[in-house]
Amino acid sequence: MITLGIETSCDETAASIVENGNVLSNEISSSVHLHAEYGGVVPEIASRFHTEYIYSVLEKALQDAGKTLEEVNLVSVTKGPGLPGSLLVGVAFAKAISLARNIPIIGVNHLSAHVLSCFLDKKGALNREIKFPFIGVVISGGHTSIYLCRDIENFECIGRTKDDAVGEAFDKVAKIMDLGYPGGPVVEKRAGEFNGKDEISFPRALLEDKEDLDFSFSGIKTAVLYYWQKCSKTEDEKNKICYSFQEAVTDVIVKKVIRAVRQNNIGILAVGGGVVNNHWLRTRLGEECQKLGIELKIPEKNNCTDNAAMIAVLGEILYKSGKRDDLYLSAEPTNNRL
Repeated sequence: MITLGIETSCDETAASIVENGNVLSNEISSSVHLHAEYGGVVPEIASRFHTEYIYSVLEKALQDAGKTLEEVNLVSVTKGPGLPGSLLVGVAFAKAISLARNIPIIGVNHLSAHVLSCFLDKKGALNREIKFPFIGVVISGGHTSIYLCRDIENFECIGRTKDDAVGEAFDKVAKIMDLGYPGGPVVEKRAGEFNGKDEISFPRALLEDKEDLDFSFSGIKTAVLYYWQKCSKTEDEKNKICYSFQEAVTDVIVKKVIRAVRQNNIGILAVGGGVVNNHWLRTRLGEECQKLGIELKIPEKNNCTDNAAMIAVLGEILYKSGKRDDLYLSAEPTNNRL
């Protein structure tokens, strides 16, 4: 079985060819450079980029896989959540292929795919056994959520951010200090250059209630802004702010996800999403899980970002389990339910 995966939920245009769970190609074209001057993703620019590049990305994915469109048996496409215009481009493109080739189409939840990416190897193939139930977490530019995962189609949201997502907070902190976009990599780099003296005590929201699993990152963003307005604004000061911000955010994430594992008496934790590329977050999660005997599933770094391999693999699994969609499939921009 050959599956074509299509991902256009935000600013990455991606296509992947998967054959019976083995990833043959995984092509990604990003419009991040076009959004840099604005300090964040501009939806109209993103959707226009998808429209312009989606066909060439598909051609490259087919070429890399050594396959033709006539050999594809299934189209799996991200249906949501994401930017409305961006999702519509991918869904419409997938429908056109499904109609023209008379092959089935599957709409995939973007967040479910990020959780699944924790079980993919470096090439994107699903070769790690998925044992249910487990606690799944998505930490990305647009989402910070915790799920109780009972099976491949039963993910219950048990915690989520009340305001900013983690990645969004990184971007806004970088913008406050004029460090560039995207904020995650540059803040992490600056944090690594801090000398370790006089760390700033930024707020760690929603930790007081020992049962609460929700997040809030708007307060720490505001705290960074107020501190920045009054500080000396030297390079060392920037490094200290980045380090202290990263410490506070990581502290909250680790404590919340471990709390979720303990509350549900589950020994497996799967954490996916673009922010999991952060080395310090990966290290802290690894250390805490090892200490408590929790089995941690975390994506290979090349599988953290938005990609079509995770969409294709999940679509193939759902299709084989009996799930079917049709040409009435619609984009679901705000559907955070898995």
